[in-house]
Amino acid sequence: MYIIDSPSNDAYFNIATEEFLLSRFPEEDLFLLYVNAPSIIVGKFQNTLAEIDADYVRENNIKVVRRMSGGGTVYHDLGNLNFSFHTLLGQYDFMDFSVFTKPVLAVLNNLGVPAVLQGRNDLLVDGRKFSGNAKLARQGKMIQHGTILLDSEMEILAKALTVNPLKFVDKATKSTRSRVTNLIDHLPTPLSTNELKELLTAEILKNNPSAERYQLTAEDIAGIEKLVKEKYETWDWNFGFSPNYNFKKGLKIPAGFIEVHLDVVKGSIEKAKIFGDFFAAKPIEEFENQLIGQKHDKDSLYTLFQTVPIENYFGKVKAEEILEVFI
Repeated sequence: MYIIDSPSNDAYFNIATEEFLLSRFPEEDLFLLYVNAPSIIVGKFQNTLAEIDADYVRENNIKVVRRMSGGGTVYHDLGNLNFSFHTLLGQYDFMDFSVFTKPVLAVLNNLGVPAVLQGRNDLLVDGRKFSGNAKLARQGKMIQHGTILLDSEMEILAKALTVNPLKFVDKATKSTRSRVTNLIDHLPTPLSTNELKELLTAEILKNNPSAERYQLTAEDIAGIEKLVKEKYETWDWNFGFSPNYNFKKGLKIPAGFIEVHLDVVKGSIEKAKIFGDFFAAKPIEEFENQLIGQKHDKDSLYTLFQTVPIENYFGKVKAEEILEVFI
């Protein structure tokens, strides 16, 4: 087994690292640890926009990254330690999450924290969740990865993952919001993320005496960064990959009440219908047609609204005001 401690706090880099390691080490067992700066990690089969507060995320420079595995959306920051086990597919029961959560529980139990695995894939303490885990099978390997909320900013977590449920109607897998807690509130003495990382690494070494530490090479890093550029930092992967959905929003602005209905396919608007009590000098159908093919994305729509004479369709209104109805 190789133990790898990521040198980066960049979520694009660390999520890409998990995929890169599949081809870099096709046969070896791996244990990867990483800590991300503020970011939201979305399950592969989820509708990103229906999981986050897009405005809050943008205003606070929180990165949004889709991972390879299913499951729900989670928030990462520097108070959150993430771990990832890579093994050969078939070596363990794919639906059994207990094998690779045992080291985490052992460390915490030794510290006096009564942490347990409950349900299929959650770690709890005193009935509250501090770790969610997910799995995937790919290229003959199985990856099980999870989060450990140690001292995360709960207020930001709550705001970033709050979305208006009336905006979206889709068949994407939805996150189940659980009562969560920071381990720092349950530890007898304070513990830093780095200290927890070292304790967890020591537990892995104790159970795997032949394991050795591996440091990513310059060639590895170049390969990961290439994957970041081609996939993990792209809109197409993080937003456009989302399942198809219907968007609906109504808003009262100075020009009147406007209600927007959108059918979004692979992140782009396929159908648009606008209702309201505004006054239009030109047929609203002309405006609707200009929306077709546009990304359902704040920046893309804002660019469009600045180039289209929107006052012809909605009266005296600013691009910023109209934009609020579409996002």
